[in-house]
Amino acid sequence: MRKLKLQIQMTIDGFVAGPNGELDWMWTSAQPDESMFRKIAELAETSDTILLGRKMTREFCDYWENVADNQPDSPEYSFAQQMVNMRKITFSRIQKEIKGRNVEVENGDMVAAVKALKSQPGKDILVYGGADFVRSLINENLVDEYYIFTNPVAIGNGLSIFKEKKLLELQKSIAYKNGKILNLYLPV
Repeated sequence: MRKLKLQIQMTIDGFVAGPNGELDWMWTSAQPDESMFRKIAELAETSDTILLGRKMTREFCDYWENVADNQPDSPEYSFAQQMVNMRKITFSRIQKEIKGRNVEVENGDMVAAVKALKSQPGKDILVYGGADFVRSLINENLVDEYYIFTNPVAIGNGLSIFKEKKLLELQKSIAYKNGKILNLYLPV
């Protein structure tokens, strides 16, 4: 059975985006950390499918397709190619089609669709966001592994992926030189 792995950036006060979806806090460190980027790429290599919420899909696809198509000298280039070439499934109740390479739209029951995906052969499945979609997956107990990058910044108000009590067990922590900490949690 394939695992559903959540990889997400979070502030120290528990938000994954500002009140209007702002992500500017994510890039507050002037010090890039190559080992952190390698960990992100390593996690992506264990997966062959990405799940996304409708609101995040357009920006996600536009960004990575632009890097893959127009920025061969970018340090993100090989990762961008991987993101563009991976199967992406967007969950939406209202849209039937979303433009992007290797993007499918799922309009059916989310729980049944995710359980069906998990039972198919293949590598694991990654979830990157957005907040509402991730919260739905968490509330339905569909996430098998939580890879939470805690950023050394507080924003005071924003979007959370946790709206109810969720017990998690810490498996591993990695501290990076840019101040971010990756915590791997499993559901209890």
